[in-house]
Amino acid sequence: MTNRIVYFFILTLFSMNAMSQQNSDSLKVDQVAQFDGTLWGLSLLNDQYAIVTLKKGEAYRVNLINGDKLALSGLPKVDARGQGGLLDVAKSPNFKKDGWLYFTYVKPTTQGAATTLARAKLEAGALNHWQDLLVTDSANSTTKHYGSRIAFDEENHVFFSVGERGKRENAQDGANHAGSILRLNLDGSVPADNPFIANDVIRNEIWSYGHRNPQGVFFDLETQTLWANEHGPRGGDEINQIRAGANYGWPIVSHGKEYWGPINVGEGQEKAGIEKAIKVYVPSIAPSSLLRYRGALFSNWEGDFLSTALALRHLNKVSLDENDETTEVRYLEDLNERLRSLAQDSNGVLYIGTDSGKLLKVLGRVKE
Repeated sequence: MTNRIVYFFILTLFSMNAMSQQNSDSLKVDQVAQFDGTLWGLSLLNDQYAIVTLKKGEAYRVNLINGDKLALSGLPKVDARGQGGLLDVAKSPNFKKDGWLYFTYVKPTTQGAATTLARAKLEAGALNHWQDLLVTDSANSTTKHYGSRIAFDEENHVFFSVGERGKRENAQDGANHAGSILRLNLDGSVPADNPFIANDVIRNEIWSYGHRNPQGVFFDLETQTLWANEHGPRGGDEINQIRAGANYGWPIVSHGKEYWGPINVGEGQEKAGIEKAIKVYVPSIAPSSLLRYRGALFSNWEGDFLSTALALRHLNKVSLDENDETTEVRYLEDLNERLRSLAQDSNGVLYIGTDSGKLLKVLGRVKE
């Protein structure tokens, strides 16, 4: 009798897991272009042109219709060792008027490499008027956990993420920028209503803290909410709604384990005063970008979260119901590609950049 109960319990767990992590590869994908290097950042200027960044320190304007590529000049020197390099790119929310492109990159400094927010204007194939808006206080001798994605709200603020640089204690230390999501005005100044603006200990640029390595940041204009995904250790990747002044727990709270053994990280999976993750991935998928789908092409995806995945090599879709319960579906596993960057055009078409340098276009479902 006991064996039957155990068997039924295991079967039930398997069935529940299968329901929450459905697998599907029934999406039509075309290749737009091939680049020599990891396609880290991707920003659509419109439905015809995009700007892409390569981790090694190159940027291109690419024609999304015919794949033609234009190499851009005017980039700074980047530190591309380890997880460093030229990271994200995003067009200004006022791009038609001001022409600014925003970048995050790893800047070599005398103290070590530091995640940096910058901006420039694209003029005839050159990135002119380059400005470093904030060289973050995150430099150290490691070459990992830099972040970094960019997002904008509708009030002329820019958000960008900074990893804890492999130093866990940084994420709970507001005296530096590491392990945080930062919020600035578009010109790089600090907004007067940032949550720690009157705090003498915590850096005024910090919007939220307690992050490990957030590589997806997305501002949902429809709900006026900020979201991020981040890498956990061995297990424990997360999707979080990002709130002003909130603590997201790393390394105090984690669903992951140490790389060197079956030991839990932190003091548990939840704790008072620390934001609870909306979605946790165990095992890790290694999420690398994030958007909330708002488009007509996949009408039944409205409001769902899409993350590209590196370690488990797929496009991850998460539906969130009114009770904050999640359902997960995995696409494009048959590509066997480390999917790095993600963007959506005005028609709901998706574009994905890969670590192998491919720029892919998701055109819809495969008709059976």
